[in-house]
Amino acid sequence: QVQLVESGGGLVQPGGSLRLSCTASGLAFDSYTIAWFREAPGKERKGLTCATCSDRATYCADSVQGRFTISRDTAMNTVYLQMNSLRPDDTAVYYCAAATSCSGNPRQYSEWGQGTRVTVSS
Repeated sequence: QVQLVESGGGLVQPGGSLRLSCTASGLAFDSYTIAWFREAPGKERKGLTCATCSDRATYCADSVQGRFTISRDTAMNTVYLQMNSLRPDDTAVYYCAAATSCSGNPRQYSEWGQGTRVTVSS
């Protein structure tokens, strides 16, 4: 009964903000790396946005660094992705995922959420 449940996606104007939530159940949350990946329209591969590893170190891709922040609320088994200064090219389906290693490679992630759509458009 491992589940990663995502929420918070929607339509936002360029320059706006959204906060995505990923709540985990059925796994040892604080022992896993939790990451947010995204799949942009027309692209076939998921790309990393940010990850929070089990040692609580955080990493973000250059494309979102300074705009996106990942945080972990261990008590709530929830990881947030705060997205600020959104751009049209941030439009994508965003997925949270869990891995046992600290990695930006989606192949290392064994559990995935269903995805939540983010559309950045005026």
